[in-house]
Amino acid sequence: MKVGFSGIFLSRANSYVTELTERIKSKSSPEGNPEELEDSAEYVRFFPTFIWALRDFTLQLELNGRPCTEDEYLENALKLKKGNSREDQLFNLPRECIRLFFPTRKCFIFERPTNRKNLHRLEDMEERELDSGFVEQALQFCRHVYKTSKPKTIPGGHVVTGRLLANLVETYVDTIRSGGVPCMENAVLALAQIENSAAVLEATGRYVELMDQKLKLPTETLQDLLGIHAQCEDEALQVFMARAFKDEKQQFQAELMRVLDQRKEAYCQKNELESSKHCRALLTRLSKDLEDRINMAFYSRPGGYQDYFNDLKSVAVRYHQGPRKGVMAEAELEQFFKDKETVGRAILQSNEALTQKEKEVEEAKARAEAAEREREIQSQKQAKLEQKLEDQRRSHEANMEYLKEKMEKDRDKLLNEQEKMMEAKLREQKNLLEAGFKKHADQLNEEIGQLRRQSENIKKPSWLSDILDVASLALPGVVGKAIGCGVGLVRRIFKLP
Repeated sequence: MKVGFSGIFLSRANSYVTELTERIKSKSSPEGNPEELEDSAEYVRFFPTFIWALRDFTLQLELNGRPCTEDEYLENALKLKKGNSREDQLFNLPRECIRLFFPTRKCFIFERPTNRKNLHRLEDMEERELDSGFVEQALQFCRHVYKTSKPKTIPGGHVVTGRLLANLVETYVDTIRSGGVPCMENAVLALAQIENSAAVLEATGRYVELMDQKLKLPTETLQDLLGIHAQCEDEALQVFMARAFKDEKQQFQAELMRVLDQRKEAYCQKNELESSKHCRALLTRLSKDLEDRINMAFYSRPGGYQDYFNDLKSVAVRYHQGPRKGVMAEAELEQFFKDKETVGRAILQSNEALTQKEKEVEEAKARAEAAEREREIQSQKQAKLEQKLEDQRRSHEANMEYLKEKMEKDRDKLLNEQEKMMEAKLREQKNLLEAGFKKHADQLNEEIGQLRRQSENIKKPSWLSDILDVASLALPGVVGKAIGCGVGLVRRIFKLP
């Protein structure tokens, strides 16, 4: 009776597992790489643990006349028969499938929840009315599930959220409806495209949200803005790294960097506009008396040019004392002086108290001051470009540091996954050898050897350094020598020392 009951269940379980393995593949082309495991071995990476729950159990938990545990009962039911007859093969096939695909197994038995007379009203019974043995068994079952259950993951150890699961299901269903066989590897890659695109959007949204909260325009200096940008970019990178996975060519991280750089430039332009707007308003207010005197021809008299020159200087002094002018302060003041050049020359030429020589001296003095202001503005432009180049270098280094941290975590997850697979196969191999199934045990040697070689390759320093070297070229930004070249180019453009 016991064998018959187990046999019926195992036959059904085998039918389910066999059909499942026929209707889903783990790799798109496992034969392409000799180091890749066959699908049957790869399933262990993402198949769940196996719990055999036997309800209304009335048999004695005994093996060879001695009491046994539920788990011993299950393992006994999974024992293989020695022999090569068709009957032996049919007997062993479902057991081999469960042993192969579910190396972690657990068994629970449940007595009847109540006596036969109360079964018809089982749904309406209170817990206190149920059999105490059944209640205790149910509590043990729940405790085991809550304690040992792990989040569902996809190959590589990335946790599957409800959103990801919905996308996976949609991918599988679409493939099946089109007549294809779903492939876990392809599905994960398609899922990564969807999720990584969403990660870019989420990270960008977080960056904009934080910048709008922290940035008060106009900032006094460009470095003030870049400092806030660096803080917000850091948080955006954390958001991206927490959600993105299998961004193997750093395509989406590079896209995020480009988007954030574009957003930063937009904020810089807005900062300049706000600064210009504030500075123009301040200059308009401070030069009101000057404009009134120009309109009244107050300076068109002997000595008028010196008064005009002094009043212009007074506007500049009070302007420099004004707060929160921002990054365009000097540029707007220079534009203000340029706008007054024509008026200044006209006043100078009409001033009959000055000789022609004195007028030429005053004009030369004005040109020298204008040239000095222009040099100062060009120096500020150079400083701003160098600050932006330095910010690009900082951004590149931050991205590389976050990528390195994520890759190290992914490597640890992968090694942990490999270790669990190897432990499971070694345990199964040991059990087979102890049961006298050397041929079956030897068949696992190749899979165990491949897992060892894969783990050794992953542990090599070059595994991580090669990825980071490629990523360094893939991610936008300037580093090292490029910074020096950029600064040198800026100096040549503006002919600065």
